[in-house]
Amino acid sequence: MSNSTLPTILTAQPAETGKPAAGTPAAAPLPPPAGRTTRDWSRLVKLDWLLLPAVGLAAVVVMWFILSATLSKDLPNPTRTWESSKPYVVEPFSYRGELDQGILRFTWLSLVLVAKGYVIALALGTPLGFLLGLSKMMTKMLDPIIQILRPVSPLAWLPLGMVLFLGAGKQASELAALFTIAICAMWPTVLNTAVGVRAIPQDYLNVAKVLKLSRWKTLTKVMIPATLPYMFTGFRLSLGIAWLVIVAAEMLTGRPGIGGFLWQQYNALVYEQIILCILTIGIVGFILDRLMSVVERRFKTA
Repeated sequence: MSNSTLPTILTAQPAETGKPAAGTPAAAPLPPPAGRTTRDWSRLVKLDWLLLPAVGLAAVVVMWFILSATLSKDLPNPTRTWESSKPYVVEPFSYRGELDQGILRFTWLSLVLVAKGYVIALALGTPLGFLLGLSKMMTKMLDPIIQILRPVSPLAWLPLGMVLFLGAGKQASELAALFTIAICAMWPTVLNTAVGVRAIPQDYLNVAKVLKLSRWKTLTKVMIPATLPYMFTGFRLSLGIAWLVIVAAEMLTGRPGIGGFLWQQYNALVYEQIILCILTIGIVGFILDRLMSVVERRFKTA
């Protein structure tokens, strides 16, 4: 058996289920509604990715108007929210003060800190996940500790981070925030990577032994490709948690960013800017998840 046999075995995929057998006629497409041609109907079907979310968004806006007019008079409606938030949106990169900046400038400051903490989380979580997946002894030793630390809130980790980096002076708040992001975001990567390593088919490892691959080649050519779907699931979950934690970290440390801006407006009871921050956090989180899914597809097709 030559080395060229291994990629063929590793890339072989199980047959897809749910497809009609050969010779079975495919289901007929839905007929267009009365009064519409087949071409018009096909165009609408192709645009459902845009039309359906637009309908859902319109429903949420209408519900927002109703709630602000009936149930809660203090809740600003979309019109008031836009008028009050317009300076932050129209001039998104403006700088008027440390905690008075454009919304995208605040978002960028938060994203930089999230990126640093996220890289640390992956650098720690991925090797630890492989270690747990390969060694039953390490799993028995570390799994109870992980299960105890995993549910701890970032609000509890941040004061500990401040104590750890108290001697860093002005950098103490940033280092504490990085510590909090990394330790909260690493657990999905650890657990999903460990599950992926345990799920590697024994046939793959047997082929690597037959070909007498070194440990490094077995890791890079067999184990990592086989574990990659599980790893990316952990990466996506970790990214969402990292973006979630940054809000709490900036709120408690008073750092400029989307979380710090939200905390400032909460103390000032400016509800319009609070809503602006909530929408910004949600939209950025959605974009980050979509970007990670694009990266995942690129790796799978590589």
